[in-house]
Amino acid sequence: MRSLIARIGNRSSSEDARKYGTFPGVFVPTILTILGAIMYLRLGWVVGNAGLLGAIAIILLAHVITVSTGLSVSSMATNIRVGAGGAFSIISQSLGLEVGGSVSVPLFLAQAISTALYIFAFAEGWRGIFPDHPGPLVVFLSLFVVFVIAYISASLTFRIQFAILAIVIFSLVSILLGSFPSERQEGMVYTPVLIGSFPDGSFWDIFAVFFPAVTGIMAGISLSGMLKNARRSLPLGTMSAIFLAMFIYLALAYWLSRVASPLELLNNPMVMADHAFFRWAVLAGLLGATFSSALGSILAAPRVLQALGQQHVLPFSDFLAKVDRKGEPRNAMLITGCVALLATGFGLIAGGLNAIAPLVTMFFLLAYLMLNAVVLIEQLLNLVSFRPTFSISRLVPLIGVVGCFCVMFLVNALFSIVSIALAFLLYIYLNRRQLRAPWEDVRSGLFFSVARWAVERVGQLPPAPERTWSPNLLAPVRSSKALQGSYRLLWAVAAPKGSVHALGLYSSADRKHVENLASLVDTFREDDIAGRTTLLEGEDFINATRVAMEVLSSVVFRPNILFLTLLHDEKPEDLATLLEQTSDFQMGAILYAQHPLIGLGQEKVINVWLREQGPDWKLGLRIKNMDLALLLAYQLAQNWRGRINLCMAVEEEDTSQRAADYLSELSDVARMPSKTQVLIFEDGFWNALAHAPQADLNILGLQRTNPDLAFVEKTSQAVKASCIFVRDSGDESALA
Repeated sequence: MRSLIARIGNRSSSEDARKYGTFPGVFVPTILTILGAIMYLRLGWVVGNAGLLGAIAIILLAHVITVSTGLSVSSMATNIRVGAGGAFSIISQSLGLEVGGSVSVPLFLAQAISTALYIFAFAEGWRGIFPDHPGPLVVFLSLFVVFVIAYISASLTFRIQFAILAIVIFSLVSILLGSFPSERQEGMVYTPVLIGSFPDGSFWDIFAVFFPAVTGIMAGISLSGMLKNARRSLPLGTMSAIFLAMFIYLALAYWLSRVASPLELLNNPMVMADHAFFRWAVLAGLLGATFSSALGSILAAPRVLQALGQQHVLPFSDFLAKVDRKGEPRNAMLITGCVALLATGFGLIAGGLNAIAPLVTMFFLLAYLMLNAVVLIEQLLNLVSFRPTFSISRLVPLIGVVGCFCVMFLVNALFSIVSIALAFLLYIYLNRRQLRAPWEDVRSGLFFSVARWAVERVGQLPPAPERTWSPNLLAPVRSSKALQGSYRLLWAVAAPKGSVHALGLYSSADRKHVENLASLVDTFREDDIAGRTTLLEGEDFINATRVAMEVLSSVVFRPNILFLTLLHDEKPEDLATLLEQTSDFQMGAILYAQHPLIGLGQEKVINVWLREQGPDWKLGLRIKNMDLALLLAYQLAQNWRGRINLCMAVEEEDTSQRAADYLSELSDVARMPSKTQVLIFEDGFWNALAHAPQADLNILGLQRTNPDLAFVEKTSQAVKASCIFVRDSGDESALA
């Protein structure tokens, strides 16, 4: 027993040892990635192009986006349990796996490509010391060494980063010492050029090259799954690194504008080293920082890919999510290494650091935009579940969203469109995969808020039921099988913009008959029809249905048609009373008499039977209780791709022509399908039923008061086909 406890204790300690605190897990990888390639090799070039004030504007604008994103991430980190993948975890827990995946795949690519960017920066520094070494060889060997270190162990990477941090700090001290007069600097103090002439590109071209400098916050955020306390470490480590780095960049921009001429700043990537007190210290800092940044990126990217695999977002997810006994995502690291290798090859062909930097910028901006959008949405929804211990103003994520969106298009409008299109296509793909997340998100709350706003707006507008009508059916049933038997007709009536509300009525001993109702309603949703389920205990079918109608008549999205099948076990007078009461709740009615053998037949031909409209035969806004019949016939014809026959039986022969003209005009004004035919019968209604062309479904009117169910039975038997008997609510208009 003691040995078992010891083994468990050792395993727990081993697992805790792989978790990191704020300083090593967030601050160090973040600050080292920010104080990297761009600072040592391109900050002087930025100042030379933009001048001191222009460079300050670029630095501050980049940090406005980064600070707002950092604050947004900090706020979310104190509201949810941030899991593996950092940004992926945050976005997915708010907007779902589909949105999280569609943004995190480009984010993974950006971090993998960033590895190549930092490798190019490392190679530039290396060749500044050893100019005779071939560039491509230095690039590929550096990438190989970085990959091997990261592949061996994350803990080894963190230990190396501590040493590199000390080197970077000493290089900054050397730069500070270079600010004081010396023999080497005598006569070389310049008056800063405030506004540059931008010889190497526009303001936004220079910004695009600089912006990857501030994307280092993703290095720490993406390692969230390796932190002991992500809720505390992410805000503290991220924000402290951002503000410290911003101060360093502003100070260095001023220093560079004083120690070098604009021409030197433009043409000498090593200008910072050349004017430091110890040149070798800055070169060591450059090599260390760029090497560390490459390590941070190649360490963070696989964690994003692993998180995508753990939630089965991508194909071969089990392969991507697999870890070894030390918890290292080896397979994801191999994929990351391949992407970094391809990006490195592309960079060698396209022109190195400056060619890759704008590509990385766009993907990171897209991720930043979504992180800010998540917080803004959560704040606007104002749900109780959003109560971060670190609260920020709504203005902060709004600035982040607007800033990211505008900068994306100002930097490169074409590539912005491509990036957004890529994310959108990924979203469509992931949405079709029906992903199942182990957590709940706020998408339903988002749509509910939009719906509530829409309902409030509708309440302020004059009602227009004729123009906004769509079939929303309430279908009371005693068993799931009863609804299943009417499924085809319900679908044909409701698709594509209607809904079906299944009302399962059960006695205290028969609940089992309606327990599967929800799964059947899910089938309606799969067919793009809104479906809802309500279960109600009630011994009396008629009274229980009436109670449900009364309750549902006051809800926002209320049903407007009561759908009943012809129930032979119910008293005709009770059923007639129920049909008559639908008018009390502004509901129409459909009574379905299904043929026991042929059902809906071939689902092609629909006969609509209309009553005589004499003596004036004029069309008005209403058609005497036949608006619903015409609207249902149109719905059925569209969904069945079928044909409508408008049928009328007249008592007198001399009214045939007037009846035919009336139905032709009705078909035209009601915009019935072009294949609609008009049929007039002169031998009376019952003879007309016998001589009418065979239809798969007959639609007839039902009296508004005292519905005659004996007439319903007799008619169903006479036509030898399925029938529906309809009654208007008064809100429908086939002529609207």
